[in-house]
Amino acid sequence: MDKKVGLLVNHSSLVEGTHLLDTLLSKRINVIKIFAPEHGFRGKHDAGERVKSDTDSKTGLPIVSLYGKNKKPGKEHLADVDIIVFDIQDVGVRFYTYISSMHYMMEACAETATKILVLDRPNPNGDYFDGPILKPDYKSFVGMHPLPVVHGLTVGELAQMINGEGWLTEGLKCDLHVVKVKNWNHSTPYDLPVKPSPNLPNYTSIRLYPSLCFFEASNVSVGRGTYFPFQVIGYPDSTAGEFTFTPRSIDGMSKHPKQQDKKCYGIDLRREPLTHRFTLSYFISFYKQFGQDERFGLNKRWFNLLAGDDQLIKDIRAGLSEEEIKRSWKPDLEEYSKLREKYLLYGIEYN
Repeated sequence: MDKKVGLLVNHSSLVEGTHLLDTLLSKRINVIKIFAPEHGFRGKHDAGERVKSDTDSKTGLPIVSLYGKNKKPGKEHLADVDIIVFDIQDVGVRFYTYISSMHYMMEACAETATKILVLDRPNPNGDYFDGPILKPDYKSFVGMHPLPVVHGLTVGELAQMINGEGWLTEGLKCDLHVVKVKNWNHSTPYDLPVKPSPNLPNYTSIRLYPSLCFFEASNVSVGRGTYFPFQVIGYPDSTAGEFTFTPRSIDGMSKHPKQQDKKCYGIDLRREPLTHRFTLSYFISFYKQFGQDERFGLNKRWFNLLAGDDQLIKDIRAGLSEEEIKRSWKPDLEEYSKLREKYLLYGIEYN
């Protein structure tokens, strides 16, 4: 193959235990450039930590950061590239930023007539969809598309939706090709062989992530700074629960965790059955108990960006139950279901 190839990849881009970059180079594919998303090429940067452009020490190839000064590749970055290969493990949640990096790469490819090949992977939260649909006023890097919180798509299906619905700037469409996953459908449980980001170490954390991420807009800890992040909830108040933990600085996971070095009281979710899928119950419970406490520190803007609208926090503050709130999402989710079906590449899950 004489094509010049660029890769948008990270530590999860493995082929039978070998990184895609090494696999392609061993087959004499002309890889000339690497693009790195949040957490970096090796997946060792903390959440939100700026990733710098660099050179890969093993291969000498340039690494262009898409989570620093620029989140979208410039035309100069693609000028010498014939095709981009995207291969990153996603977790099926709207605010997980790998899909935002994919969007911007698709846009850059559309603008430069560069082909993009998406190597699809199973979605560990792909058996359902739920949550409020993002409204245009709340579009950001943690939510770029009118999707529910849990979107129920693989990256390949989502890429086709982005292209097909004209969601790229000015309705552009890129030259997109998707390599499908074999022997998987949306009803197949999938336990990842490698953690997709530093603070999602296992299946339990990945399944709880959609429900617990709203706490990121408050001072409540979800276990960053422990070896069980997104599997516990804690707050420095002894009335929050009997389970205790103390967040510490951990290199490669969380350098400056919330409530660092403070004893947090709360609940341990590591043995939760997870039959409820996405739930607001944890956040509503803590908000009822501590929401009026200044130490709770709710950042309304950040919460709304994660939620994708400003109605959810209004409903929670008004004391609505989870059932009442979820009922209000039903019409939008019914419309989304029809949209989703147009782009499914695999079997629909059993409910």
